[in-house]
Amino acid sequence: MEKPPGQESQGRALKDKTNRKSSSGQLGGFSEQGLLTYEQRLGRDPRWALSEGSRHFEERSAVFDALRKITNRLNNMGIPYAVVGGLALFQHGLRRFTEDVDILVTKDDLRRIHNELEGRGYLPPYARSKHLRDTELGVRIEFLTTGEYPGDGKEKPVSFPDPTAVSLNSGGIHYVNLPTLIDLKLASGMTNAGRMKDLSDVLELIKVLNLPAGFTNQLNPFVRAKYLELWNQGKKRYETLWRNKWLTSEAKSIDEMIESLRAAADTLDEMRKAGVILEDNDGVGDDYATLVTTDPEVAKRFGMEEEREYLDEDDDEDETPDLAT
Repeated sequence: MEKPPGQESQGRALKDKTNRKSSSGQLGGFSEQGLLTYEQRLGRDPRWALSEGSRHFEERSAVFDALRKITNRLNNMGIPYAVVGGLALFQHGLRRFTEDVDILVTKDDLRRIHNELEGRGYLPPYARSKHLRDTELGVRIEFLTTGEYPGDGKEKPVSFPDPTAVSLNSGGIHYVNLPTLIDLKLASGMTNAGRMKDLSDVLELIKVLNLPAGFTNQLNPFVRAKYLELWNQGKKRYETLWRNKWLTSEAKSIDEMIESLRAAADTLDEMRKAGVILEDNDGVGDDYATLVTTDPEVAKRFGMEEEREYLDEDDDEDETPDLAT
């Protein structure tokens, strides 16, 4: 559909303005227009930032609005893409706040995006930047391109892939699939000390999604050892405290005692077959035994609780302060 003459000229003028040098000698961009960025607003208005954080977890924040806007534009342009970064983590179940929208595209499509979107609701943050900023919402749109390398940017077995090969559609928005997201996060954190957050993200994914050790088979060989290292750190432990003392407390005869003990032995045998183990060095001292598993289905079957749900030994002690000292 043809644009009204005024709208077209306004778009050209805005785009031209980003290509002019300012009085300071720097090429124009979003900051030159005097528009408040999303990050600046978060930093200047703590009360608004708090409410914005709440909206984010309801998917009503400016970042989610910016996500829907830019992906709608890309869909209409017929450009393949995959959302990565914090919003991809959110989609896969790790819900955390993020300040920008990260999108994977090919280099050719990135040039087309700039040609068609600059000055039409988007501006680069600085001259010749491959990124854009939503001029209405102030949110930064960061582009990652096929063939580049995560982390230190140096050549490695893991690179940013073609989005058409790794994306999944959810609600009309294309996100990078989980194995690829983890590949990229691990490769980034492994090769750039400034990107340790990427390793932390994978650790949290392992915890939140209860990812198995076998998930490593879906990953690039370059990152498998690191995944298993994080998996061993992040796997949840489930426990139950076993007591022998009261097993026969309600028995009225030797037969009832035998029946109670046999039922307890059968339960222990089922737990053993399911992979439940006795806590190392725990034994059965003081008539307590701690039984442990890392399998959530086994834990559910036998009514076992996450390890952190139990009090530490010192937590039972009287914590009343000594006022005499």
